[in-house]
Amino acid sequence: MPSRRCPAPALVALALVLLAPALAVAAPIRLWHAYRDDEARALGAIVAAFQGEEVELLAVPFDAYASKLQAAVPMGEGPDLFIDAHERLGDYRARKIVAPVGDALEAGGEAVFQGPALAAVRQGGEIFGLPISQKCMALYMNTALVQEAPATLEDIAALAGALPQGVYPLAYEASNAYAHMPILAAFGGAMLDENDQFGFVGPGPERSLELVRSLIARRVVPEDANGALVTDLFNAGRAAFVISGPWFVGGLKDEAKRRSRVVPLPRVRETGRPMRPFMTVEAVMLSPQGAQRAEARALARHLAGAAAAATRLEVARTPPVRSDVAVPADDAFIAAFTEQAKVAIPMPTSPAMRSTWEPSARAIRKVLRGDAPPDVALSEAKHRFDDVRRPLPPPASPAPLLVALGALALVLVLRWVSAAKGAARGPTLRQSLPAYKYVAHAVVAVGVLVIVPLVIGAATSLFAGSGESLRYVGLANFISILTARGEPLFSSGSFYLVLAVTVLWTAVNLFFHVLLGVSLALLLHRPTLRLRALYRVLLIVPWAVPSYVTALSWKGMFHRQFGAVTGLIEAVNAAFGTSIEPIAWFSSFTTAFTANVTTNVWLGFPFMMVVTLGALTAVPEEVLEAAEVDGASRWQRLWKITLPLIRPVLAPAVTLGAIWTFNMFNVVFLVSGGDPDGTTDILVSEAYRWAFTREAQYGYAAAYSVLIFLLLTLATRDWRWRRRTPGSTIPQGGGAADGSAPAPVAATEAV
Repeated sequence: MPSRRCPAPALVALALVLLAPALAVAAPIRLWHAYRDDEARALGAIVAAFQGEEVELLAVPFDAYASKLQAAVPMGEGPDLFIDAHERLGDYRARKIVAPVGDALEAGGEAVFQGPALAAVRQGGEIFGLPISQKCMALYMNTALVQEAPATLEDIAALAGALPQGVYPLAYEASNAYAHMPILAAFGGAMLDENDQFGFVGPGPERSLELVRSLIARRVVPEDANGALVTDLFNAGRAAFVISGPWFVGGLKDEAKRRSRVVPLPRVRETGRPMRPFMTVEAVMLSPQGAQRAEARALARHLAGAAAAATRLEVARTPPVRSDVAVPADDAFIAAFTEQAKVAIPMPTSPAMRSTWEPSARAIRKVLRGDAPPDVALSEAKHRFDDVRRPLPPPASPAPLLVALGALALVLVLRWVSAAKGAARGPTLRQSLPAYKYVAHAVVAVGVLVIVPLVIGAATSLFAGSGESLRYVGLANFISILTARGEPLFSSGSFYLVLAVTVLWTAVNLFFHVLLGVSLALLLHRPTLRLRALYRVLLIVPWAVPSYVTALSWKGMFHRQFGAVTGLIEAVNAAFGTSIEPIAWFSSFTTAFTANVTTNVWLGFPFMMVVTLGALTAVPEEVLEAAEVDGASRWQRLWKITLPLIRPVLAPAVTLGAIWTFNMFNVVFLVSGGDPDGTTDILVSEAYRWAFTREAQYGYAAAYSVLIFLLLTLATRDWRWRRRTPGSTIPQGGGAADGSAPAPVAATEAV
C-alpha cells in the first residue's frame, strides 16, 4: 500500500506566501543629519511628532558627512532623507545622490518660503530640497561696551582709541574666506563668478584685503583669530563687536548672552555698499531610493512644515524660512538674522565653489601677514584654482593593465605549482593542517584589513573623475604627479618639494626622538635615581594623550598674540627689561616647521624612551662590571658596550618611528595647517587635500598614497638588505656586527 505524504509543509509554505504582504514589516525611514545640541533636540522633537512610519535618526559628524553620503547612497545603504546645506547640491546632483522632492512640496508651498530660500535649492527648473532654515552672519554687539548699532564699518574702527586697553572694537576670523565674504561683497567682489571661474581677483577684492590689513595693523581686529578665540574674547568682554552667525550663541556664557545684541551688518563707507554675507539654506533632501517612498516624502513635508519651523524657533532659536511662522515682535535676535537674510548672497551650488576655499584662504593669510601684496597673492590663488579645475586626463586603454595582470597571475601560478611540487616531497598537506588552522584567522584578518584596501587604493589611482565623469586613465595620475603637473619640478606644492620637506621632517624628528628617548632612558635606568617610577609615568603622559589633543594645545600655545609662548616672552621682557618681539610662528617656513617639529618631538620621544628602557634591562651587569674593572670610563662603557647591545632593539623601533613620522598627518594638519602657503605640508597631508578639499579627486590622491607606500616599502627593504649584507654594521640578534663573536664579548674586547 503506497504511503501518503503529509501535506502540512506545502500548506504552511502556501500560507506564508499568501500572508507575506500582511506579515511584512516596513523598513524604518532613515534620516541623517549633522546637528548637535539644541538643533539636535529640536529635530528629535519634530520627528517624535511625525504620524507615520518609524523614523531612524542618525547623527553623522559634520566633517565626514558628505563623504559618508557619497559612499553610502550609491550602494543603497544610505538614508532616505538627509539634512544638508544647499551649496552641496551641485556636487550631489553630479554624483546622483539627491532626487527632486516631487510631491513632498505641498501644493502652493512655493509661496510660503520667503526670500531666496527656495531659489537656492532650485536647479534646472526642479526643486531638490525643502528649506528648513537659513543661516548667515550678522553683527553681535557687546552692550556693556557699546549701545548703538554702527552705521558703517569705519565707525567701528573709530572706536579703537575710545575703548579700554586690551579691548578690540571688532573680532572675527579675518583670515577665513567665508568670514571675509561680507567685506568682499561690499567692494563688489565674489568668490565665484557666473561662469564658474575664480572671482576673487581684481581691484575690488584687492581693496577689500587692504582694508582688513589696515584694521589689523591698527589693532581694530585681532590677527590669526579662529572661532574659539573670537568666542573667548566676547565672553571676556574684550570685543565690542563680533561678526558671526546664529551658531555663535552656543559658545557664549550666560552673562555674555545677557549683554549681547544682534543687528544687521553695517555698510562700508568707502563704497557705500552694505556688507553682504553668504547665506546657507539648510534643506531636507531626498536620496533616489527615498524619493520612491511615499512615507519618506511625507516625512520631508512634515520636517519643512509650519509646526516644525515653530519648534525649531522655540527650541533651537533658528530663524524660520516660512512666512506663515510668526516671529515674536520682541525677539530682536531672530528679527536681526531675518532682516540680514534679505540682503545675504546664497552660496553658489556649483562644484567649483569647493575649489575656491583653499586658494582664497591662503591668499588672505599671505596678505594679512604681509608676505605678498594683494594682487600677487590673488593671482597665485587664481592659478591654484585653475590648476585644480583643469580638464581630466583623456581615457586610456585598459589593455596594457590586463596584459600585466595576466603576466603576474601566470607568474604566481607557476610559483604555486613549483611550491606544490616541493611540498609533495616533504610533509603532506594533512600533516600541515593544524598549522594552517592556527594562522587562518590571521590571514583572513590581514587580507580584509590590509591587502584588500591596498588593492582598492592602487586600483583607484588608475581612475580620474567621479560619477558619470569617472574614467580609466592608466598611469596619467602618476605622470602628472611626477612631472609636477607641468610646472617647475620644485615649484610650490610639487611632489618633489613636498617630498624634500617630508624627508627633512622625518629626519629631524627622528633625530630628536632617539636623542631624547635614549638619554632619558639612560637617566631613568640609573638605580640611584630617586622617584624613578614617578618620572617614568610623567614622561609617558605625552605619548598617552591623543595626538590631535596635543596638536591643538600646542597650536594654541604658538599663537602670536594670545599663546603661552608669547606670554613667556612678555614675562621675560617685564622681568629683565628686554624688548623681545613675539614670534609670528606661522608666517615663515622656519618658524612654522619648528612649531611642527616641537609638537611632534613632544609626542614621539616617550616611545623611544620606553623601548630603550626595555632594552637596557637585558644588558648584562657583569659585562659592565668587567669593563669597569678593566679601566673603561663611563663614556666608553656607554659607547662600546651599552649602545651596541641595545642597537638590535632600537633598529626596528627607529624604523617604526620613521614610518609613523613620515605619515604624521595630525600634527602638520592641525598645528601649522601647511602654513605658510603650504610649504610645511608633507606627502600625506597633500594627498588629503587632493581627496577632500580639491573637488574630491580621489584618483589623484590615491596615486599620492601609492607613491608614499612605494617609498616606505623601498626604504624598509633597503634596511633589511643592509642587515643581510656581509660586513653590515647592524648586529644580528645577540652576535657582533660581523657574526664573529657574541655582542658582549665583542664589545668587551673593543674596550
